[in-house]
Amino acid sequence: MSKTIIVIPTYNEAENLPAITAALFALPVPELEILIVDDASPDGTGALADQLARQYPARFHVIHRPGKQGLGTAYRQGFTWAIQHGAQAIIQMDADFSHSPEYVPQLLAHLPEYDVVVGSRYVRGGRLDERWSWWRRFLSWWANSVWVHLVLGTRTQDATAGFKCWQASALGKIGLQRINSNGYIFQVEMCYLAEKLGLRIKEIPITFIDRRYGRSKMDARVQIEAALRVFEIRRRHASPVFDQPGSDVK
Repeated sequence: MSKTIIVIPTYNEAENLPAITAALFALPVPELEILIVDDASPDGTGALADQLARQYPARFHVIHRPGKQGLGTAYRQGFTWAIQHGAQAIIQMDADFSHSPEYVPQLLAHLPEYDVVVGSRYVRGGRLDERWSWWRRFLSWWANSVWVHLVLGTRTQDATAGFKCWQASALGKIGLQRINSNGYIFQVEMCYLAEKLGLRIKEIPITFIDRRYGRSKMDARVQIEAALRVFEIRRRHASPVFDQPGSDVK
């Protein structure tokens, strides 16, 4: 993969953005670029991103959006921009170091053989932050290992993972225009369609760490809404046109 673009949606990530940028550009990955999709963060993330774009010309890019429009639309817009600008590999990740940059080369190493590589908390060797409460651990495990599998029949162990590396051609097969989910349920819809379309999926273990700075956007209301929208995904994609051979999940 000759050109890699990392898409990072941001909302109030000014404390994390310079550090995550420096860590990513320090990786031994040739032709690595970063695209920030900022939703008019009131903490000045967008202005800081513009400074970084001047610091790293042609390597750091910014899309400014007029308000908080949600994670799903940010990724769809970012993925589309990356494809239009020649990316062969597209990585999605958070700005807050919950997804460690050290895993990026591992994700890319598997990409020629697979269509999507998932940084997984739930395959053997994957771990959650030890500071998580037992209740938070249970909810995360239940959502991935019970609820999504039960409703959608997915085989990917970490269906809600937000750390993934895609071949651009795989995103073309999915068809970003058919993705309607916003918020965190976007990850589940992408996982479901990837499996249903027979894409080759590889999960590698990661350790998921709580954010360094700032407040998490995930709360009980968001979790409940995401759980209910799983039924909407199944209903929306029930058409036989999606009935393809099962994906190779390893």
